[in-house]
Amino acid sequence: MARRFRALLGLAVLLAGCTPDSIDAAPPSSASPSSASSSSAGPVAPAESVPAGQWRAVLVAGDNNSPAFDNGVEALRDKLASRGVRDIRVLTSDPGANPGVPVATASNVSNALRAPGGEACLAFVTSHGDESGFVLRQARGTVAPASLASALDAGCGTRPTVVVLSACHSGVFLTPAMRRPNRIVMTAAAADRVSFGCGSGDQYNYFDQCLLQQFDGASTWSQLAANTRACVERLEQRMGIGRPSRPQLFVGAAVADLKVPGR
Repeated sequence: MARRFRALLGLAVLLAGCTPDSIDAAPPSSASPSSASSSSAGPVAPAESVPAGQWRAVLVAGDNNSPAFDNGVEALRDKLASRGVRDIRVLTSDPGANPGVPVATASNVSNALRAPGGEACLAFVTSHGDESGFVLRQARGTVAPASLASALDAGCGTRPTVVVLSACHSGVFLTPAMRRPNRIVMTAAAADRVSFGCGSGDQYNYFDQCLLQQFDGASTWSQLAANTRACVERLEQRMGIGRPSRPQLFVGAAVADLKVPGR
């Protein structure tokens, strides 16, 4: 998988958005969000509730250009732990500020996602992004949708799987390979949009802030996604953003009513 990580032309970032400014814009992805599943993997039994202790979570902060990414990972880790999730693998983009925490290198991210265990999977990635994928600063490149889909297939198979991608242009991950009946995929932005709030002075980016705010009040992942999107829309309107990020959602048929851990 490490060979599939593509080099970036640069990692300078617009403070207003969360996308590298040295990447030429690509045409918007034709993928569109849907609440219906699409898969060639065969039927998957519906899942509504998985005990908190049986979830396996991989939380990745991809870039240390802003502390917002590691802050988001740490806050979500604490919420999951308080709900009884025990298998939580955190990968940091800033080893200097987080000694002893595994670094978000290409191999570490791949190994964490592909590791066996648990009855359900959660993958949360917060980073910069462009139309090719999300940034891993330590890998000096981006993770493409095909690479993430391959890792999830290997590590999670047909188990209930929630994927939260908090980055500019993260709607590019709504590919046919990512749309499985056992998956929920939440993205912070449409394929042709940037997301906001990842400047050097921000505690969290807008999407992560809303996700964390809405987490305790949601019973299902679908409800959490809807509440998070509404929160982002309100926040962007209040900030006067003219071109909103448009968070996207795909919900597979087998996990339409999947509950968040501890509910």
